[in-house]
Amino acid sequence: MTQVPPTARTGENFAVTDLGLFSQLRQFTFETPKIPIKAEGKVFLKQILALTSAEISVNNLAPNKSVLFYHKHRLNEEIYIFIRGEGEFQVDDFVFPLGEGTVVRVDPEGERCLRNTSDTEDLCWIVIQSRVGSFEDHTIEDGFGVSKKVTWLGKQQI
Repeated sequence: MTQVPPTARTGENFAVTDLGLFSQLRQFTFETPKIPIKAEGKVFLKQILALTSAEISVNNLAPNKSVLFYHKHRLNEEIYIFIRGEGEFQVDDFVFPLGEGTVVRVDPEGERCLRNTSDTEDLCWIVIQSRVGSFEDHTIEDGFGVSKKVTWLGKQQI
């Protein structure tokens, strides 16, 4: 049974959702009307969180399974952050191992695919997709401190 991803709870300056455990992501199936593809264990967050600067997906692939197609992008690079399991990643003609803690960046032109090589453990990862060449600052240069004492009591709960 395919579950509909949860909606977000929002406030003036935030959106929050709870997808549950990564080990249970296979309850969700991503489908698109443009291309006849069903991807079990994949949830895109752009619409759920009303993202405006990137697309983020959370993903789960069962043991001994592979993504069934190569893909590329027109304008966006992808950053894959692996948080559980082990597998292999292919970009063009290069194949390399991956596991918890592996981080991979792929240019838009790179043909990419991945597979779970474990017999028992799910492969779980996060993908961040953003326009190539669009971020030139360092993260620390954008952030700034706020002159306000940190307090947790008496705050509104959502």
